[in-house]
Amino acid sequence: MDSSNKKIHQIASDSTEKHNLFLVDIVFRGTSNNPVIEVFVDGEQNVSANECATVSNEIKKVIDEENLYKSYRLDVSSPGVDRPLIYFKQFPKHINRNIEVQYKSVNDVRNFKGKLISIDGDVLTFLERKEIKIKFKDIIKAKVLVSFNQRR
Repeated sequence: MDSSNKKIHQIASDSTEKHNLFLVDIVFRGTSNNPVIEVFVDGEQNVSANECATVSNEIKKVIDEENLYKSYRLDVSSPGVDRPLIYFKQFPKHINRNIEVQYKSVNDVRNFKGKLISIDGDVLTFLERKEIKIKFKDIIKAKVLVSFNQRR
């Protein structure tokens, strides 16, 4: 990661923390002449467009003041349903939603799709056909499944 990318990572991290959000990921793509910077932020509650705009403005201000890039595109958004859940604090707002989970079992790796029904300490309880309890540290990958008729 070059120094400009490190600087943007620090700016984004500071800005999200200041607004009670957290930085999920930054994707740098595009060309050196026209880079695209995608910043994904999340919160313990849903993230609003205004919160994304505030973080975006703060990052843009520093990029421009420090002349980190001549030309660039900056996108700040909450992670979409296509992005995995990475942090434990992303899970509580998804209680009663269906989640695809890959996790370490005693002897192997298992996959299932089930509804997250509760969280107790570091243990997440899912309902597939029966209750499945998984410690957060054992989750390899988790992703919210899209459902158009799901009620919360």
